[in-house]
Amino acid sequence: MPAQFPQPLIDSDSQPYWEGLARSELRIQRCQACTRAVFYPRALCPHCFSDQLTWITASGRGTLYAFTVVHQAFGPYAAEAPFIVGIIELEEGVRMMSRITDATREQITIGAAVEVTFLAAEDGVTLPYFRLAA
Repeated sequence: MPAQFPQPLIDSDSQPYWEGLARSELRIQRCQACTRAVFYPRALCPHCFSDQLTWITASGRGTLYAFTVVHQAFGPYAAEAPFIVGIIELEEGVRMMSRITDATREQITIGAAVEVTFLAAEDGVTLPYFRLAA
């Protein structure tokens, strides 16, 4: 990923997430009050509004909940089209949006098993991508 791509805003709520990615760990939060998993990183549980969130390392496995093929991209992403973007439901119960790599549109199906892979970008940021599970 070239350096001209938009950079993530790393703040106190999301810093453990980005640090985990740099170590090839997909980290999410778990609420100590209601025990539910939480993603994206935040200060309060969206389910019970508790501030008792801790970090866990997710399995990195999940299923493809939805996807689209991006044919018309803009800005720095234009050169990468077409590419697949999916919503992944992790085993822990949260959903996240990510790129799907190493597969063609014909190989992708809703409900397919996927696993995380990590892309270390040139700018020092590591991103979670997903691929079809082996």
